[in-house]
Amino acid sequence: SWGRARMGAYKYLAELWKKKQSDSLRFLLRVRCWEYRQLPALVRVQHPTRPDKARRLGYKAKQGYVIYRVKVRRGGRKKPVSKGIVYGKPATHGVNQLKNQRSIRCIAEDRVGKACGALRVLNSYWINQDSTYKYFEVILVDPFHKAIRSDARINWICDPVHKHRENRGLTSAGKKARGMREKGNNYTKSRPSRRADWKRRDTTVFRRYR
Repeated sequence: SWGRARMGAYKYLAELWKKKQSDSLRFLLRVRCWEYRQLPALVRVQHPTRPDKARRLGYKAKQGYVIYRVKVRRGGRKKPVSKGIVYGKPATHGVNQLKNQRSIRCIAEDRVGKACGALRVLNSYWINQDSTYKYFEVILVDPFHKAIRSDARINWICDPVHKHRENRGLTSAGKKARGMREKGNNYTKSRPSRRADWKRRDTTVFRRYR
């Protein structure tokens, strides 16, 4: 009946990916992970592994859109110092239990953006992981393609101000690392950025003597 909610193909895919502990998806992820391990760290793929997720993040199956799969080593960020020695104040002596300021997904976007300098990073999503690596697919857009420049829904990304937006915390993962997902009293120092907010508060403005 018309009153009953009907599910499309993408909705079924989304529901399947929500249950990652199911037998079917566990088997699929394990087999795919084995394949990913044999391939280079950065690979262009013809179709998104998760079409439903890619479309929710802005992907369209048309000219000008590109998808790359990238793997990033898991874990914290050990301080890169010789022999584990930090020559400085005791407060900075930590080597092993340090964490990244940004997520592994941010790092994945950075690496793809560096390899594909002429493209613009739109978004990214998780596809797999094992004990050593996390695997992501990154959606990129060609800002010089006619199909992109003539599409009013995406041609904002052709503007030069969006060059390497992944390096400046402007993608979804980057905004999360900057604290842009939250509002309210606890996040007043996060906008427009922590540094800009500090500079505004730290700068004394005097009336000019005339």
